[in-house]
Amino acid sequence: MQTYCRLRAFDIETDSSVISPKGLRHKDCGMDLHKMFAAMHLKPEFVTVLPDRLVKTGQDFILRCETNTERVNVTWMKKGQKLCCVEGKHKTEKNGTTVSLEIKNAEVGDEGNYTVTIQNSTGSDSCSAMVIIELEEWRTVQWKQAPMVSTLKSFKIIGENVRELRFLLHGPVGAGKSSIINTIKSIFEEHQYINCLTASAVTGESFTKKFEKYNVGNVPVTFYDVMGLEKDKLKGVHTEDIISALKGHVPNDYTFKECAPIDEDNRYYILKPTLNDQIHCLVSVIPADKISMMDQEVIQKIKDIRAAASKLGIPQVLFMTRVDQVCTMTQRDITKIYQSKKIKEKMMECSNRVGVPLNCIFPVKNYSEENKPNEKLNCLMLEAFTQIVHAANDFVKKNSKKEKKLEVVSC
Repeated sequence: MQTYCRLRAFDIETDSSVISPKGLRHKDCGMDLHKMFAAMHLKPEFVTVLPDRLVKTGQDFILRCETNTERVNVTWMKKGQKLCCVEGKHKTEKNGTTVSLEIKNAEVGDEGNYTVTIQNSTGSDSCSAMVIIELEEWRTVQWKQAPMVSTLKSFKIIGENVRELRFLLHGPVGAGKSSIINTIKSIFEEHQYINCLTASAVTGESFTKKFEKYNVGNVPVTFYDVMGLEKDKLKGVHTEDIISALKGHVPNDYTFKECAPIDEDNRYYILKPTLNDQIHCLVSVIPADKISMMDQEVIQKIKDIRAAASKLGIPQVLFMTRVDQVCTMTQRDITKIYQSKKIKEKMMECSNRVGVPLNCIFPVKNYSEENKPNEKLNCLMLEAFTQIVHAANDFVKKNSKKEKKLEVVSC
């Protein structure tokens, strides 16, 4: 004997047959009804997730993903907050198992992390995507290495009796001062240069203990590396030592002493430095991924050193390192560095905290994981290097005339 029942809303399977709301038996739709019941009690999951997007300003774009069931409520969030949809700007849609968010006329404010959550009575699931807005290029770089290298190799100093342009790098421990020297020397020596030891990112200890001099191939420039700045007054390099170095009082290979800065009583102290002994350009080095966390005492030391350089008329620039650690777009393609909202924000943060104008801040990337030459990385560094060479040369040109006048007067 077979069992029959009546249903108003939907069919139900009994034995090998199916009964309709009118009590009629159907044999071939039992499987579809089984799926319907299963879908009603299916925990929501994503079949495909949201992809990260790189979008140009003014472009329309869609974030889309697939779910395993239609029976879900959908919530969109941006940067951890519920997305406030604006008419004409945002459009959310759920078509079957497809969930999407359309954003029109992309602008800087649309950049961020977007999360979509699907939920029903059995549970929920979420997935996220990073949307990066590609700005109009606001600073240009020559992405061909050979012309810049050739120009620098043929560079001549405009200044009598000045043999080389002298640059002093300073900044917190682990900022990448020594790595900058390694990167520039690698470019001109055409092989990976690693003789300038770098600070440990783990221990935070500086390898640089001396006032060390590094020449760059046949280019008439010299870099000086010093210990990193630390917040403790008895740790790291003294600001007085760096200021003495700016003035030309510190000799090559002088070993810094944490207990006391160099002074006139020190037998190595250069009492009457010439323009050849002085620093011609001060380069502050700050990591992009650490600027927000830098201790105010270290920031103040940088400001004190810059103030002393300003009194001496020494030009100052800032190299912002580790740019690939703060911007996914730059990490993937370094030629887009001046189209990155994040890089520009970090440059502005450096400017606000340290006081260096934006046009004197140069984002750079050092060789770290790479063991083969990278022309784009080299070009970014060469662009910054060329700027400081011109700044130092202008300083030497101006001060060599002053020095010559003093010599005439003393005669």
